[in-house]
Amino acid sequence: MMYPRRKAMNMERVYKTMRNTGAGCIAVGVIIAVTGLTVGIISIVNGALLLKRKSEIEF
Repeated sequence: MMYPRRKAMNMERVYKTMRNTGAGCIAVGVIIAVTGLTVGIISIVNGALLLKRKSEIEF
């Protein structure tokens, strides 16, 4: 049987853990989104440069 004070302390620990985990997930999500956007822009720029210079390519 848990005492009310002990149960409150455990709930507080759970709350803090969930808060930290949520903040970490948001941070990782933002980093992944920025990385994906950067890679997409670089790919578009490289594709445009290839199309621009396609007349210079000889096989």
